[in-house]
Amino acid sequence: MTDPSSAPAPRPRRDADLRASHSDREAVAERLREAAGDGRLDLDELEERLEKAFNAKTYGDLAPLTADLPSGATAAPADPGEPMVIKAGAGDIVQKGHWVVPSRISVTSRLGDIKIDFSEAVCRHSEVSLDINAGVGEVTVIVPHGWTVRSHAMRANIGTVRNKATEPGDPAAPTLEITGRAGLGDVRVRYPNRWELWRRKDN
Repeated sequence: MTDPSSAPAPRPRRDADLRASHSDREAVAERLREAAGDGRLDLDELEERLEKAFNAKTYGDLAPLTADLPSGATAAPADPGEPMVIKAGAGDIVQKGHWVVPSRISVTSRLGDIKIDFSEAVCRHSEVSLDINAGVGEVTVIVPHGWTVRSHAMRANIGTVRNKATEPGDPAAPTLEITGRAGLGDVRVRYPNRWELWRRKDN
């Protein structure tokens, strides 16, 4: 009889072997589209990588598709004491990574999309004011768990406002007060998805 204690221990599962979700695949596809819009990928490369992204089964399948891409275009950094102004005409703007958050941010999206990711940002303010004017483009706001988000002052015309960052906030963490309007565009507020968290850990 085989001694159970002599059986080999199961190997720890690598993050790259974890199964990817629909939102993980869509996050990669969004980054690929941003890269193509910036001229980093031609249409053939974009089509090829998108096909691989939507057929990916694991994080390990997704990772090589963006390994040679930078994090994307970013808005010019602002002095923490001065308001940050972000305007997207027909192109897209991504503000992410390590940056210093000012107390006031003004965002205008005409045709392009804007993404503001506070996940790795340094915020020294207890309250941050974010005024959004979403024309036709979409504005995505990503906040870390623990932040309090107040969006009840946002107005929606034809566009929509959807806040999924509704967990009770940490009293020691910042409060994000979102005002403005969604004309034809949409405003989305959420926490980082699994893919974004995994990429940050991997980097």
